[in-house]
Amino acid sequence: MKLVLFDVDGTLVDSQNIIAASVRGAYLAYGMEPPGREKSLSIVGLSLVEAFKVLAGPDAPVEGMAQAYKDAFNVLRLDPANDAPLFPGAGECIARLKSRDDVLLGLATGKSRRGVARLIEQQGWEGVFSTIQTADDAPSKPHPAMILQAMEELGVAQEETVMIGDSSYDMAMARSAGVLPIGVSWGFQPVDLLLETGARHIVDSYAELAPVLQAFLSEPSLLPA
Repeated sequence: MKLVLFDVDGTLVDSQNIIAASVRGAYLAYGMEPPGREKSLSIVGLSLVEAFKVLAGPDAPVEGMAQAYKDAFNVLRLDPANDAPLFPGAGECIARLKSRDDVLLGLATGKSRRGVARLIEQQGWEGVFSTIQTADDAPSKPHPAMILQAMEELGVAQEETVMIGDSSYDMAMARSAGVLPIGVSWGFQPVDLLLETGARHIVDSYAELAPVLQAFLSEPSLLPA
């Protein structure tokens, strides 16, 4: 069995609008000047407390800002204007992989378990993922714990595991865990940064991802270095 792990925000789900708005809400709750959109999105992938340490500094009220982010997010998500759709081809990719009998699917995300449960319900993905690793279950990316726990849980080896994500944190996490890192270019961080932090492949669409995954699933040695 091969294990295919996906990040969520910026990889499967285009959640940039609600994330940027929630970061803004967290700053305003503390009377602080919010960062620009690009900076707000640069921390996607980290757990919330770690994200605010990066954005506002370790001396900022990061625990309170993380809670203020959650509060803002829970209000914003009620507005259809803040819907976070799947990226084109993501649903079809998940369905295609789930139909195989040699693949286990998993999520490794900085979202909370509650947020992941909401996504699974929205997309009808109940029973699709064999392992779900969240910010509630492990140290923040780029620590490799999410991937290591997923492999241990399912009894899958490093060479049989791939991590697909849009951030430098995903790529560094995959490298630290000894698994294949695949970066996607449609997310919230520049491709150059993904390459610098260890991406072995960069794909520009789910259509481009399909043959890379097929090579990994059939014979990893066929993949270009």
